[in-house]
Amino acid sequence: MDKFHLETPSLERKLDIIDYLDEFRKYKSDLNGFGMLARISTEFSFEEALEQCLKMVDGDYSWTHGRCPNKVFLLIRECDNRIVGNVQVRWDVTDEMLQFTGHIGYSIRPTERRKGYNKINLYLGLIEAKKLGLDSCVISCEASNIGSDKTMQTLGGRLLRNEVDPSDGVLTKVYSFDVDEVLNKYADTYCALVSSD
Repeated sequence: MDKFHLETPSLERKLDIIDYLDEFRKYKSDLNGFGMLARISTEFSFEEALEQCLKMVDGDYSWTHGRCPNKVFLLIRECDNRIVGNVQVRWDVTDEMLQFTGHIGYSIRPTERRKGYNKINLYLGLIEAKKLGLDSCVISCEASNIGSDKTMQTLGGRLLRNEVDPSDGVLTKVYSFDVDEVLNKYADTYCALVSSD
């Protein structure tokens, strides 16, 4: 049985992160929750993007860049040490952001989808949210993103609204999560798949 853990992006993961990002570009797939790392090679060098990504935990720094404080994590499959996904946890989120964005963004690389990995990804993201003091989380996805929608429903998300986001005209589903409730309810299901380190 594969095990997974979250890892902070680092210089040591440079080639792996670039490979991960290139796969999304190759498949022309949306990459959510990757923060400043999504701008590697289009706007910044790897080192510049990594530095900015890691600085986003500082509220003063993040707000000067028009973003709320956040942490980006890589979802690592331990059997082959491969990045199979990512999750971003945000805090001090504004009321406006809660309308159609939320506390957590995530992605699974295109060639690793339909394996149930995003449920593990979201579960681990909620663990990190709890560490940051978040008792409830709001998470959204485009209504057409069936995989993400099913992930949120499976982990106990309560639908708040299904509305068109006025910023981009896209029909969006917004869910709320009681963090403790989810972590307790699904511990038996997902803890066995998570590294104990």
